Amino acid sequence: MAEARMGSWEGRLVRLGFADPQRAGVMLEQLDLLEPHSPLATEQLITSLSESADPDLALLGLCGMAEALHRHQYDLAAFARTLEMDDGFRRRLVYVLGASEALGRHLGVHPRHWYDLADPALAGSRPSVEDVAAKLATAVDAKHPVDALRVEYRRLLLRLAARDLAEGLLVDEVAAVLADLAAGALETALRIARNQFFAAHPGAADCRLAIIAMGKCGGRELNYVSDVDVLFVAEPLEGEPEAPALKTATQLAAATMQICSAHTGEGTLWPVDAALRPEGKSGPLVRTLDSHLAYYQRWAKTWEFQALLKARPVAGDAKLGQEYSERTGQLVWSAADREGFVDDVQAMRRRVIDHIPAADVDRQLKLGPGGLRDVEFAVQLLQLVHGRSDEAVRSGTTLVALEQLTTTGYVGRTDGAVLADAYRFLRSMEHRIQLYRLRRTHQVPDDDADLRRLGRSLGFTKNPVTDLVAAWKKHALEVRRLHEKLFYRPLLAAVARIPGGEVRLTPEAAKQRLTALGYADPSSALRHIEALSEGVTRRSSIQKALLPAMLGWFAESPDPDAGLLAFRTISDALGSTPWYLRQLRDEGASAERLAHLLASGRYAVDLLQRAPEATAMLADERELVPRTADALLTEMSAAARRQEAPEAAVAAIRAVRRRELFRVAAADLSGLLDVETVGTTLTTIAVGTLSSALEVARRTVAKGQPEPTKMAIIAMGRFGGHELSYGSDADVMFVHQPNPGADEKAATDFATQAATELRRLLALPGSDPAVAIDADLRPEGRQGPLVRTLASYESYYARWSAVWEAQALLRADPLCGDADLCQAFRELIDPLRYPADGVSERDVMEIRRIKARVDAERLPRGADPATHTKLGRGGLADIEWTVQLLQLREAHRVPTLRTTRTLGALNAGVEAGLVDPTEAETLRTAWEMATRIRSAIMLVRGRPSDSLPRDPRDLAAVAHICGYPPGESSRFSDDYLRITRHAYNTVSRLFWDD
Repeated sequence: MAEARMGSWEGRLVRLGFADPQRAGVMLEQLDLLEPHSPLATEQLITSLSESADPDLALLGLCGMAEALHRHQYDLAAFARTLEMDDGFRRRLVYVLGASEALGRHLGVHPRHWYDLADPALAGSRPSVEDVAAKLATAVDAKHPVDALRVEYRRLLLRLAARDLAEGLLVDEVAAVLADLAAGALETALRIARNQFFAAHPGAADCRLAIIAMGKCGGRELNYVSDVDVLFVAEPLEGEPEAPALKTATQLAAATMQICSAHTGEGTLWPVDAALRPEGKSGPLVRTLDSHLAYYQRWAKTWEFQALLKARPVAGDAKLGQEYSERTGQLVWSAADREGFVDDVQAMRRRVIDHIPAADVDRQLKLGPGGLRDVEFAVQLLQLVHGRSDEAVRSGTTLVALEQLTTTGYVGRTDGAVLADAYRFLRSMEHRIQLYRLRRTHQVPDDDADLRRLGRSLGFTKNPVTDLVAAWKKHALEVRRLHEKLFYRPLLAAVARIPGGEVRLTPEAAKQRLTALGYADPSSALRHIEALSEGVTRRSSIQKALLPAMLGWFAESPDPDAGLLAFRTISDALGSTPWYLRQLRDEGASAERLAHLLASGRYAVDLLQRAPEATAMLADERELVPRTADALLTEMSAAARRQEAPEAAVAAIRAVRRRELFRVAAADLSGLLDVETVGTTLTTIAVGTLSSALEVARRTVAKGQPEPTKMAIIAMGRFGGHELSYGSDADVMFVHQPNPGADEKAATDFATQAATELRRLLALPGSDPAVAIDADLRPEGRQGPLVRTLASYESYYARWSAVWEAQALLRADPLCGDADLCQAFRELIDPLRYPADGVSERDVMEIRRIKARVDAERLPRGADPATHTKLGRGGLADIEWTVQLLQLREAHRVPTLRTTRTLGALNAGVEAGLVDPTEAETLRTAWEMATRIRSAIMLVRGRPSDSLPRDPRDLAAVAHICGYPPGESSRFSDDYLRITRHAYNTVSRLFWDD
């Protein structure tokens, strides 16, 4: 560069976007020195460099290329003149060099390829498939055909990249030409393989061999760098035997793959992947057409038919390839009729997301939420559903298929246009990211320099990093939103008069789509949708906006039909309430939480249908936090005191209980509570209910007169252990203590009447789950008095108490009624349940005898001991008896064992060195899973059961609540059997062995 032109060049280069102006100035000077008669570093060049994605990278590549021309004594002067005079050439060259380090290296090795970028026809040319194939085929007769193929492929790739970067080529066309390049390269590689094979094996059997492109190559939407997915189909020549022909075909196929993927002095093209073939990598590389068809008809999974959507013959025997396409195509379009189609499709999507490392999800262009795969997956699923009866939506190219779905009315016009724009933008980002180093990646870089280059290559020149990230996030959000909505929004138009450009599905098409999405009764579902969305009121308008997302959330559950029906029922009850639909519309989490809750099962739905206003608490996750015992008792007692009649008072208490049961069920189903917290919370609700109801019963019996006695309720069993489940009875004992000077018989009569009235009031029919009180664990069982004095309990336990009663008292916790009486009862029973010297060996033998009898006699007829969560092998009874035996033996010397809670006692045993931590963890895991399952069964069915459901839909729903994804019921059952088997083995050692 002449000194006069230099001026303050360093400052100018900074303003023009050079990151290292000093280095750039040195390189510009070196360029001028290479060709003194025709200076390279012109003003036009500097301006062009500043407009590229990365001026420093472009200048570095230009220097390397010019030095290569100079070193090989090529016509550098002609290059310099063209660079100065031809604006189009200069722009194409620097745009390529500024965006692609890899193509800059290519031009450094093959500098005379600059002539391709100077081709005046390049800007307006659109090479046909035949043109591309013919140019690549010139490598066949070269001295080193494999290297020649790579050089010619890169030359054509260079021409395409220049058109892409400098001429504004649409990403659709770029992807199509890349697929054509791959097809031509496969054809050339196959011809090279044939020449080499038959030169080495002149007597080998010949064959017909076709290469079927799959994936993005098959769809003519290939990336700059991608595996090229293929299948191979072969046939013998007419009248020739099959086996030798297949042997030759297999060797030709393997050689073709090797020619494309091998690394040579000229690099590599791309890996050829045949893993999509029948049986995957375990199957033969090459099959006959009949063998392919037999596999697909008998063994193929849904994803294999989805893959066949893009199958396209690209090389080899064209007639055989076409026959393959026609005959497999007939199978593709019946895939949606196969059993398990919907489960398979949903499972495929989950597997894709699950396989992304957590750290990569937010920067994944292809597989992350709102990524390319979301668009492709949505389009392909709609094709599989509607392409059965509509041949107009069967294109293997995503954007073409999306346009077809829009034109034919399966996708709304606005949605289709927004989705296509987002897909084009994301594909353009993917192309630019890969073009930089010609490496296969779908990860958005996090380095600012890389983001700056990427942004500038896409036209964001003012604030490239900020504007690029904002546009990317916007498009990804649109994709995610439309992916959720795409299947469901058109269902409304099938039954409602929605104006504008909305898609209108026929009723039959709507039923097909609902069936594909997992609805078992699509006709009923359509009726519910129609009832919810009909009319032109504000209510129906909000429902039309809500329903697409709600239908999608319902479809994620094992029973979407039940969710939709419940939503209609709740909406009918609350639809005219101002806050209900507004809350669902404006609080996205509220609507999603409600949808999952409604589709979870009967229990929460029944509670909500009896008190729909409880929906309000779903708006804020903080509202789902369990109430404290004091707050709950205060509210229940106040609600009861506002009523005069005892029935009304207890109804008010039960209304609060119903609301709190819904709160805990909603929090549980939302994954906010663990198993122990659910048990503790349900116990707190039961304590509040019984305590406040006991106050009402005592007032009713007293009739305004002074009460002659104090009363308390002793919680027993799971109630006393603070381990209630949704379907548990409240096991109790009643105790009273006459006031000083009161007649004991009158006091006992009062207490008995109060206890009886309590049971009557809580058992009255009502709009909430019954409060079942079971007093059978009292002394002498049903034959004994319902209520005893503290002295009577003391006398009974002193004279008649058996070891099983001491064991039952391990779970006794006085929780309701007079606090002093509760404490006195604890002091009475502690010496019985925690004997001073531990339990005797005779009593241990008696406990084991009773346990053996329970195991043999109490399991319900027909129940499977392997899947009965309470009495089955390794179930709750096994674990609890084991822990209770430990307490009877050791609690006298280990105070921390003196607890009514199973897991608390188990932890204390570990801390005291009485239980091996590994064995304790085995028992804890089994106890928690069995407890969770019992609660889940109640949530699903609305009625208690102790056995794993045999009905597949119920089992799927229970598994879903227990944290297993849809379609994994078998894994759930297997896990339960494995976990309880380990627990049973541990119980055998700890309980039965001395």
